[in-house]
Amino acid sequence: MRFETLDQWLDWQAQLHPREIDLGLQRVKTVWQRLQSVSFQAQVITVAGTNGKGSCVAMLESIYLRAGIQIGSFTSPHLIRYNERIRLNGKPVSDQQLCRAFEMIDQAREQISLSYFEFATLAALICFASEKPDLVILEVGLGGRLDAVNIVDADVALITTIDLDHTDWLGNDVESIGREKAGIMRGHKPVVLADPAMPRSVLDHADQLEADIYQFGRDFTHQVCDIGWRWSGPKGVELELPEPGLTGSKQLLNASAVVMVCHLLQDRFPLHENFIAEGLRDVRLAGRLHFVPAAPALLLDVAHNRQSLEALRDALNQMNWQGRIHALFGMLQDKNAADAVQMIGALLASWHLLDLNGWRGRTAEQLADNLRQEGVKQPISCHHTFSEAFQACRNRAEPQDLILIFGSFLIVGEAMHNLNLS
Repeated sequence: MRFETLDQWLDWQAQLHPREIDLGLQRVKTVWQRLQSVSFQAQVITVAGTNGKGSCVAMLESIYLRAGIQIGSFTSPHLIRYNERIRLNGKPVSDQQLCRAFEMIDQAREQISLSYFEFATLAALICFASEKPDLVILEVGLGGRLDAVNIVDADVALITTIDLDHTDWLGNDVESIGREKAGIMRGHKPVVLADPAMPRSVLDHADQLEADIYQFGRDFTHQVCDIGWRWSGPKGVELELPEPGLTGSKQLLNASAVVMVCHLLQDRFPLHENFIAEGLRDVRLAGRLHFVPAAPALLLDVAHNRQSLEALRDALNQMNWQGRIHALFGMLQDKNAADAVQMIGALLASWHLLDLNGWRGRTAEQLADNLRQEGVKQPISCHHTFSEAFQACRNRAEPQDLILIFGSFLIVGEAMHNLNLS
């Protein structure tokens, strides 16, 4: 074996490929074909979209686990431990399982260079092939058409929302981005569209493939009622369900799409209404509107693009916090700091900025310049470590205030690790 520990494998993978993001399927597909002796026969749900992917995967996982279905789930990025990316029946795989998978990939790839994410995708598929779950849920990392996850054919595709994000790789408008997300569809297979206002490119691609479209507002919908909400689907099917355990204005939309997926798989995996209700009610997902009661209180959220920042703003307005709000904020270089200012800035009393490392990282000083260019007048401080930034927030905050930690998976993951919130 090339390496003995998971950390050694991951450090090596981070340096192996010349580009961290390298869209294209040929390299990863070739290695997967060499590993075909470990292919799996599970039903596959592939989840793409700009926001809400993690929430939908978490809901699906929670529902099917209640029903006793064996599940493999692949998501990215992780918050604290790499193992979070690959789960079997809701539990992260072990270091040993990952190291064995990485060794198999390393031997099969020969001279082919793979990215960090491609190693993760292949490792997930190997783990699922070994454990043979009934159902595999795959979250697309970036885009869809050229994402490594797309080497696997989806039995059901779910597309959450389409908005501007990763424009350097996916295109500068929602039609171009939609075309990339639509790449996870397969001909004559069902695709669930969670957004009633999908770009035309998504619908056109579905028509070209003759995929079976199920779109929110046309084929299924929801209505809030006294006991929770009512899901209405094809052929007059209706379910009375509790509110999802995840907070946020978009979660009913996500939950509606998830229930539609469950309905489409009902012949293969029969679900009693109680399993759906319990799974939605009990679902949890770290780092999404994660509230920590304290003095001052904490709110952690991975929001980093316009759509997710809008949802965070709506949640803050709904909270109607009576004290001041202080931001502990960091953002990658390819994200638009102006969106954070426009959506959240008016609600804040101060900004405490943190360096984010890596090739996509942005320093606190660079981010401070971006905020000032957007007209931010509140106090801004720059910090190199999380502990330094968090202490600065606490020094400025009163017990009745709120510390908002947001802007990236990296900053929320570091917060959860340092504050023992895992």
